[in-house]
Amino acid sequence: MAAPRRPDPAQLSLFVATEPTASTPMRPAPAAPATPGESTPAVGTSALASAAFRHPQAAREIVLGGHTVAYALKRVRRRSIGFIVGTEGLCVNVPSWVGPRDIETALREKANWILGKLHQQQERGRRLQSARVDWRDGVTIPFLGQTVVVVLDARAGITPSGAVLDAGAGDGAPRRLHTGLPSNATPEQIRDAVQSWLQRQAKRVFAERCEHYAAQLGVRYRQLSLSSAQTRWGSASADGSIRLSWRLIHFGLSTIDYVVAHELAHLREMNHSPRFWDVVRSVVPDYQRTREVLKTDVLPVFD
Repeated sequence: MAAPRRPDPAQLSLFVATEPTASTPMRPAPAAPATPGESTPAVGTSALASAAFRHPQAAREIVLGGHTVAYALKRVRRRSIGFIVGTEGLCVNVPSWVGPRDIETALREKANWILGKLHQQQERGRRLQSARVDWRDGVTIPFLGQTVVVVLDARAGITPSGAVLDAGAGDGAPRRLHTGLPSNATPEQIRDAVQSWLQRQAKRVFAERCEHYAAQLGVRYRQLSLSSAQTRWGSASADGSIRLSWRLIHFGLSTIDYVVAHELAHLREMNHSPRFWDVVRSVVPDYQRTREVLKTDVLPVFD
């Protein structure tokens, strides 16, 4: 087995791809003509309006498994046909020399994969839309995997930019995050106060978990910083710098622990080789389950 190629610059990141990809190697396409009504190149906007799955930049469409798929087409420098499925729909990247019949053949070969991913992304889009936070008194947000209720209480003796999480009633009811904001605070003021509190908690919790796993892995990190990335959960540099998205604080501690261990493991193996995953597994044995949580859970949308 060849040694893994090291990144340049020496930095690796952990992210969840929100746009699944696939590719199809090129081979000669059959000479049979396309079935009428199955694929139509360069159609107008009105013709695509009724498509079941329509990319906003769609210029072609095809019927796959009884579903009309209107897709974006990009000519790129590559050797194979590539498919990217995101919340907007399907984008097909093809070499400049590939003709319409080859594209259609490749689409049909990948029909089940494409339709499956389109359905997943459509559902994800609905979940993202419903995840937008309505910033008001009583709104709920996830914190360390648990629901927290935001309370506006200017009488609590808290500065407007501050917040305090109560100890909970012990009856299973959500804990309450008391902010120092008045009842007439704007949505932006509430959002900023809650986000500031979450970021302070993220810094504290992440530092504790980094210390814990650095000791277990026998590594030393130079500094810890926060990012606002929504899918790139963390990164590690060869100089010992660790960068984590503050949004991880929404997840339970087991998920945070996986990302922390993942990044610290890079200080021993700056790659994603089997040796690297063995290092991760040594401290987080069920890391594969946690990876799925990062891929499937939808976090609140603040903006």
